[in-house]
Amino acid sequence: QAPLKESGGGSVQAGGSLRLTCFASGYPGSWNYCLGWFRRTEGRDRMEVAGIDNAGRTTYANSVKGRFTISKDFPKNILYLQMNNLKVEDTAIYYCAARKCGDTSYSVWGQGTQVTVSS
Repeated sequence: QAPLKESGGGSVQAGGSLRLTCFASGYPGSWNYCLGWFRRTEGRDRMEVAGIDNAGRTTYANSVKGRFTISKDFPKNILYLQMNNLKVEDTAIYYCAARKCGDTSYSVWGQGTQVTVSS
């Protein structure tokens, strides 16, 4: 079983909403890890859009602040990314990832889910 598995991607018009889900059930102990959502567009490096630590504190990229919300259901070990007021430039493959909170880099990745926003 994949340690992290995303779902919820799809196509939506600009201004619409999507919620991404990352199932971390295959990653025992993920409740004690820092988790993040990343995205990658063609020709560009992967970028972290939101993160949440093991205390529930969150961080966001400036480009998504006020529109995206990261959250985690600790008992169910599920990570979410609520994306509102989507823009064409949000089109990307979105990945969830995990790292030990003392580490600086993420070491476990999901396979990604495509989000396409049309004008």
